[in-house]
Amino acid sequence: MSETTLDTPGLSRRNLLKVGLFGSAFLATAGLTASLTGCSASVPASGYAALRDADLPFLRALVPVMLDGAVPAGRMADAVTGTLESLDHALHRLSPEMLRLTRQLFDVLALPVTRGPLTGVWGRWENASAEDIRQFLGRWENSSIGLLKMGHASLLQLVMMAWYGRPESWAHCGYPGPPQV
Repeated sequence: MSETTLDTPGLSRRNLLKVGLFGSAFLATAGLTASLTGCSASVPASGYAALRDADLPFLRALVPVMLDGAVPAGRMADAVTGTLESLDHALHRLSPEMLRLTRQLFDVLALPVTRGPLTGVWGRWENASAEDIRQFLGRWENSSIGLLKMGHASLLQLVMMAWYGRPESWAHCGYPGPPQV
């Protein structure tokens, strides 16, 4: 008779509890640090309703990488600006709880103490290369930590919905626009 047990040396109840406890402590520390340093201030940046000054460097670095191939290089600056406007519009209309969670994600990505270990981007977002950001996205997408996978999915959905909701994006994907009534 053959052995039917699965040997998973890294997956035990004790290890799962340790990872959960460590992750909770890490995120609580990051949240406390963010609130003490003013990073999590909910004051919108000038010209925005929901996006904050601390969110913009990360998003300005992220959006061009996510839109690569969908936007010609000469139009990328306008596409980033438009995407940020659409994203701000969508975030401003989120429920307070969803906005709080999104801001927590942005805070974790903005703080140097959490950004480096979680993303591999140790310097400022403004100095990160497109390859650095691709590696960070790939690391989160393929992570064994469910929270990082959810963070990747959230970032992807936020940016893609903001971009593909804009009329200038429709031609690239062959959408003629809504029917004229």
